[in-house]
Amino acid sequence: MTDVADMTLDELRDALAPHLAPNAAFDGWSADAVTAAADAIGADHDIARLAIPAKPVEMIDLWFAHVDREMASRLTAEALASMKIRARITALVEARLDILAPDREALRRAVAILAMPQNAARAARLGWRSADAMWRRAGDTATDYNHYTKRAMLGGIYAATIAVFLNDESEGQADTRAFLARRIDNIMQFEKAKAKLASRSDHRFSMSRFIGRLRYTAR
Repeated sequence: MTDVADMTLDELRDALAPHLAPNAAFDGWSADAVTAAADAIGADHDIARLAIPAKPVEMIDLWFAHVDREMASRLTAEALASMKIRARITALVEARLDILAPDREALRRAVAILAMPQNAARAARLGWRSADAMWRRAGDTATDYNHYTKRAMLGGIYAATIAVFLNDESEGQADTRAFLARRIDNIMQFEKAKAKLASRSDHRFSMSRFIGRLRYTAR
């Protein structure tokens, strides 16, 4: 492992990232959290602040990127290969919940910051990135419109699941996991219906047929 003193700024950011949330729970997403994270790994305070300027959204971004990496390390492609797609997505989201569980207060503060109007665009990008990381880990290679619809739906489900998770006091977050299972079931039902419709050529969308129906409506 690279010595902290020999790390590049990018390496130092990655090393500090997992230590930001435990301190943000008490100090907020602030310079104090960066300083405490630096103490946790024995890094120089000034260099740590150079690597991570005390901008809440940037700090949250780094932490979420750490969650992406940790999720991938816990669930390798080989481990997921034998699972059906529903089980893969469920396992990936639940892995994220397990990673986030010790830092729910920091997550609560992060969600409040990202909910501010000036951060809406950044929040959307971070949500998309998380959904993309999960689909890619699940083995999705779609490049057509399915690439976008899958990520949009999973992003929405993940955001809704996080909202439930933040207020879940059930043992092992059982209520959150049940909520997630229902939402993923909705996705699977939608995907099956979409695939069935796409396989029937007589139901494929035709612009000329659509326009014709507008012009010659039944009487």
